[in-house]
Amino acid sequence: MIVKMSRYDFVLLATQSDDFIARLRELGLVDITTTGWEPQEKDRQLVVDIEQYRKAVEALNAFAQSEEYGFEVKGADGSVVMVEPAPFASGKEAFEKYSELRQQKAALQAEVARLEKYADELKPWGEFECGAREKLQQQGIVLRYFQTQTSTFDKLAEEWSADYTVVEISRDASTTYFVVVTTAGADIVIDAQEVKAPTMDSRTAEAEVEKCRQELKAISVEFSVCAASVKAIEQELDKLVCQLQNVKIKGTASEAADGALVVMEGWAEEDKSAEVDKLLDEYSDVIYLKRDAERDDDTPVKLKNNRFARLFELIGAMYALPKYGTMDLTPFFAPFYMLFFAICLNDAGYGAILTLVGALLLKKGGQSLKQAAWLTIFCGGATTLFGFYTGSLFGMSIPDMLGYESIAVSPFLDFQNQFFSLALALGVVQILFGMFLNICLQTKLFGFTSTFGLLGWFIILLSGCLAVGMPMLNEELTISWFTTSSPAFYAAMGVGAVLMLLLNNIKRNPLINVGSGLWDAYNNITGLLSDVLSYIRLFAIGLSGGVLAQVFNSLAMGLTGLDAGIESFGVGTVFQIIGATAILLIGHGINLFMSAISSFVHPMRLTFVEFYKNAGFEMTTRQFEPLTNENNK
Repeated sequence: MIVKMSRYDFVLLATQSDDFIARLRELGLVDITTTGWEPQEKDRQLVVDIEQYRKAVEALNAFAQSEEYGFEVKGADGSVVMVEPAPFASGKEAFEKYSELRQQKAALQAEVARLEKYADELKPWGEFECGAREKLQQQGIVLRYFQTQTSTFDKLAEEWSADYTVVEISRDASTTYFVVVTTAGADIVIDAQEVKAPTMDSRTAEAEVEKCRQELKAISVEFSVCAASVKAIEQELDKLVCQLQNVKIKGTASEAADGALVVMEGWAEEDKSAEVDKLLDEYSDVIYLKRDAERDDDTPVKLKNNRFARLFELIGAMYALPKYGTMDLTPFFAPFYMLFFAICLNDAGYGAILTLVGALLLKKGGQSLKQAAWLTIFCGGATTLFGFYTGSLFGMSIPDMLGYESIAVSPFLDFQNQFFSLALALGVVQILFGMFLNICLQTKLFGFTSTFGLLGWFIILLSGCLAVGMPMLNEELTISWFTTSSPAFYAAMGVGAVLMLLLNNIKRNPLINVGSGLWDAYNNITGLLSDVLSYIRLFAIGLSGGVLAQVFNSLAMGLTGLDAGIESFGVGTVFQIIGATAILLIGHGINLFMSAISSFVHPMRLTFVEFYKNAGFEMTTRQFEPLTNENNK
């Protein structure tokens, strides 16, 4: 449901605008319109700072959940105890320290990567003292380093040794590393690649790597102090956001009377507007006009749903909020989305795992992940129930385990052979439901007569589904008095045709309506056909996930020989079981991950494209965001 809003137009003295905005912020109920604001050059740094503070909060919250967080202190008995670090005195200080540490950490991580690569390059040259090489150079003896293919070295080493002093250092399957002892400025002509003389050996490089890692550990300790100060950083972020809001308000407010007056537009929830009125009465110099929000206004939107539908606001927000004055479709698509998710995943075992993941998120994830956790629990629970209905448990057939000859003679749904037509039927149901909601919305906004064209189509499609579609789906669903040869069917189709062709716009010439109705018929037929066919993806995704699960089961049993059974238990059997377990865990893990992504994305696509389109969804980009401060959040 979209919360009803009240609109306020404020006219006040420019000198009292700052105090007035501060009082509105304390109240925390009014959204001031700042649409069309563009940052000036002086404001850009403020926008950048807010973004950096937000990223810092996200990074530090993630760090606080990692194993690196905290201090390790040895107790009197020698045991290691984790101690909560003391926070910084201010959020600004904590943020500045975090920014400094982040740069240091990035530089150290890059240095560790460079040194690790360098250490690997030095290993073929063995252990040596760089000082000894320098002493040899002082005496006129120079060491030059080469590498070449092992086959080339074996073939030409004797020839090279006749002209130069060649010392092999090491070799591997393909490359030989060697040194030529010569004098300064001497020319060496051999079929090998000369490399730069190493400045240290691998031991020294590895020691440098360890030194950098110790510095990284020290930085992690300081990061813990910053993470313990995340609340203070959030408070500083709130101050910056409030500062930006004030800049936006001043930048978009209209001036009058040569700048002496300021005109602003604000919004408040209708059921809380009395509190706003009470505050305004305290300002005798503030003139305000109050009225109910209208559909054509740039009204901010706030949703208010029951506990179940509220979970799916997370899904709807990924597309857009509904326009004020229209209809919030969240409660209507929520059951469909949950069912479609279950159909796409289509396995009781996978559903149980998702339900467990949701429960763990609910317990460990904190308040920020509560909505996502409950959404995971509901979708995982629906998948578990649907998976049992189709008889699938980690790709295994439940009817087979229960001893049924086939799934056809069991109470379970034969997904592979029966669900193709059911998927199309579900698509028709959701599309017709969307059209019905669209009729209700248009009736509310423009009156019942404005819906005649859409109502005609709805009657024709519903009549066709009842008289033709249901008997095709199952002969037992035939309605005896409403078949393709019954008078009731022809009457319904006639009424629908009249509404669609002649009365689609009662203010227009009937002949024009006929032409418009025929054009709409062409567009609707082609559009509805593609919309319904889109629901085949439910069957395809559910089937592909189930087939992959069966494939991994067959691979695990076939490759390890367990499909033939266990004749005698021994050491070999243990390895067979371990191998099968590894294949099952990896295979089902990959399948669950990919199937879960598909089950999340494709029902969303059906919702936003097919359902929203037929339900007449109109979007807005403005969410209700009242002025607040840290005290009333």
